[in-house]
Amino acid sequence: MPILGTGIQEGLLLKPVTYQWAMDLYDQAVANTWFPNEVQLGEDLSDFEKMSDDERHALTHLMSYFNPNELLVNKALAFGVYPYVNAAECHLYLAKQMWEEANHCMSFEYVLETFPIDREAAYESHVTVPSMAAKEAFEVKYITRMTEQTLDITTTEGKQDFVRNLVAYNVILEGIWFYSGFMVALSFRQRNLLRNFGSLIDWIVRDESLHLKFGINLILTALDENPDVATPEFAAEIKQMVIDAVEMEEAYNQDLLPNGILGLNSDYINTYVKYLADRRLEELGFGPHYGVQNPAKWMAAANDTLELVNFFESINTSYEVNAKADS
Repeated sequence: MPILGTGIQEGLLLKPVTYQWAMDLYDQAVANTWFPNEVQLGEDLSDFEKMSDDERHALTHLMSYFNPNELLVNKALAFGVYPYVNAAECHLYLAKQMWEEANHCMSFEYVLETFPIDREAAYESHVTVPSMAAKEAFEVKYITRMTEQTLDITTTEGKQDFVRNLVAYNVILEGIWFYSGFMVALSFRQRNLLRNFGSLIDWIVRDESLHLKFGINLILTALDENPDVATPEFAAEIKQMVIDAVEMEEAYNQDLLPNGILGLNSDYINTYVKYLADRRLEELGFGPHYGVQNPAKWMAAANDTLELVNFFESINTSYEVNAKADS
């Protein structure tokens, strides 16, 4: 049974498992289950009170972005991924991932309830701050194609739309933009601030690393089973999506830290974003585009989680060489 399809009666039997990687990730996700109130966030209140206005702005900005986008990921999964996958083990993992995204949303609500943050301002920002709204519009464009327009998963174009959606959500939103925010959130703990908040983010990062693994494995499998999808033109489009995402994140981080805070400014974050983008491009089968070193070595453990074969390994060898030479 191929991994892509829309048969209602397909994927109703779990055994024998066809895609063991999906079953393994489901088992790991279940073992990772946690709840926000297990963290005593109230113990961080004294830290919040002594933080600067710029530091509080950064924390509020992060909540403004993370909160709605965790729910946006669920829409992408529910409407753009789940209906087009046949395997029962993939459905099990996607169901657990959707619960995790809901749990992350409730985690950020917990932060908003605990710290004296202007909830109305935080909720409005994803609409009123242009750099944040631009990122959301980028993502919405792909889910709109999956949900409001005709998508035939049996055609090459339909399969390419499926992959575009996964790249937009798993690789860019979860694998670059979220990780950029995680680094800023965890930077407070590097200065011995908001240690319990840092523990909450650690648990979210652990979930997100599995989401990233699942999404890229799903793309790899779809490409392996459908070699017509990975044309040179499509590969170039995918690479450009990542580059465009970096430019949007650079503008967002200027708004996140307009004046910088102790040990951190937008240039530092954006160097980290380029490092992340290079890692994701390599996982997609391209060479690094930016060639920067990781400025936040202390985040390495959260990022060095993927040991996967190349994304576009089904592309002919000459194109792979050209892609790497051009980068």
